[in-house]
Amino acid sequence: MKSSGVRWWERYSDILYEMGYKPTLAADDIWIKRVDQNYEYIVRYVDDLTIISKKPEDVINTLKNWYNLKLKEAGPIEFYLGCDFFRDSHGVLCMAPKKYIERMSQIYERNFGCKPKTKFTSPLEKGDHPELDTSEELDQEGIKKYQSLIGVTQWLISLGRFDIATAIMTLSSFRACPREGHLERLKRVIGYVVKMKHATTRFRTELPDYSDVPDTSYDWEDSIYGKVEELVPNNAPTPLGKPVIHSTYCDANLLHNMVTGRSVTGIIHILKKTPIDHFSKKQPTVETATFGSEFMAARTTVEQVMAIRTTLRYLGVPIIGPTYLHGDNKSVVDSCNVPRARIHKRHVILSFHRVREAIAAGIIKFIHIPGDQNPADICSKHWGYQQVWKMLKALLFWEGDTMDID
Repeated sequence: MKSSGVRWWERYSDILYEMGYKPTLAADDIWIKRVDQNYEYIVRYVDDLTIISKKPEDVINTLKNWYNLKLKEAGPIEFYLGCDFFRDSHGVLCMAPKKYIERMSQIYERNFGCKPKTKFTSPLEKGDHPELDTSEELDQEGIKKYQSLIGVTQWLISLGRFDIATAIMTLSSFRACPREGHLERLKRVIGYVVKMKHATTRFRTELPDYSDVPDTSYDWEDSIYGKVEELVPNNAPTPLGKPVIHSTYCDANLLHNMVTGRSVTGIIHILKKTPIDHFSKKQPTVETATFGSEFMAARTTVEQVMAIRTTLRYLGVPIIGPTYLHGDNKSVVDSCNVPRARIHKRHVILSFHRVREAIAAGIIKFIHIPGDQNPADICSKHWGYQQVWKMLKALLFWEGDTMDID
């Protein structure tokens, strides 16, 4: 019936309330319950449940025996919303969409009568500009295939394959009227994914070492913004469990689109040593210099950092210190930490102050890193294999301690 979904949602909400869980303010479908000095969580997606508990069997037995729910495949997580979960030889929990990629390859074969070409080592050619393509427009059948594959790859990105995020962000701009060249590029992306199907997100729980980062305070922090502090929600649960450190990397690609002049912001968020979120999107304004586009990227990153830190607090997670924000544009980093530059554009001035106030409030530390060590490059431009492999290997392909990578 039309209302079956919402009736189930209401019924299961009543059950969770009776079991002592409450919906978090981070997300309505993440439910939390304190048990001794830890929290238990139940995450629901319609009728798919993920239980995070030291004694998940007790939760499962309660749902079965007290509420007569028929739970299928209840046990250690192995497959959820299109993604495989498993442990590697070191016992580290891993997430990889292997079965999803196999099905995607089968869809490709049905559409085009052959398997994807797996000779590519990057989603698109380095510095490619699909917006300049002048090949023939696709017919209606070709458009349907193109749109279908765009949808398939977009969910693949949601499952952790951020290495194709920039390529798909660019190609999805042509969904309404794609050309033959765009379809060939999309085929290349799928061929790359099939070749690199072993990319895996590993849930590394060690804390990163930032002991070499000086605890610097600046004379302008109080004089310009006053004694600003991070706004911490007063209705968040008491922080319990192991603490986390949040790191993030940002980058901008000037003149990404040759037709509109728009740049692209690329961001990768890492919690402890695990990549948890990413962002790749064209900027809302045309920037005429790298300085302006990098500041736009830094502002977007700060806003996402604040949202992530608030979400963690609503989940009862203790956060250690500020978020370590890494950028490879020294002028931008220096201007934020020891400001001297004159800025004339209004929106860049606002980005400038947004980042600086976050530094003054202790929300972030802005650190300069070399460009060839910034993994946000993966989400900001069309890259080549040699350009990003050492960073991509550490994030998605290395099993064991990443400090052992040559």
